[in-house]
Amino acid sequence: MAQIAVRQEDITSMHVDAIVNAANTALSGGSGVNGAIQWAAGPELLKECLSLNGCETGNAKITKGYNLPAKYVIHAVVPVWQGGNHNERQLLHDAYYRSLALAKDNDIRSIAFPNISTGIYGYPKREAAATALNVINDFCKKYPDAFDEIFLVCFDDENKNIYHEILKG
Repeated sequence: MAQIAVRQEDITSMHVDAIVNAANTALSGGSGVNGAIQWAAGPELLKECLSLNGCETGNAKITKGYNLPAKYVIHAVVPVWQGGNHNERQLLHDAYYRSLALAKDNDIRSIAFPNISTGIYGYPKREAAATALNVINDFCKKYPDAFDEIFLVCFDDENKNIYHEILKG
């Protein structure tokens, strides 16, 4: 079973097999974690992303990591929070699940997730963290040998504390 750890650091500097990017449907550059990953990886990442012909919300695609320490970037297209009545919960669940499935299919043993959808997309942080942990735990129960390490990487104290509170139960 994978070791799940909460970290507060820069996801672009993590030495893992893959990092997850909170992407838009065009898989083009953006702000927040997306912009940071695109900048750190270099222009080749955006070029590869644009060759993938986009991606639907709730799905994910994989690229090389280029100038990142991570070998791969998994681009999870996440929902914009619209009050919770536009299938946001299921779409966020699906984006996490599809990211894990892509990682498993590509023999990725260590993966790092940022707090996807909680920045400019406005998803409530506690609910997003609970969804992340539920999906990760369910996936790891179904595929106990898929991963060695799964990191939940937080930009700030608030998200880190939310994860720790949920993990304590």
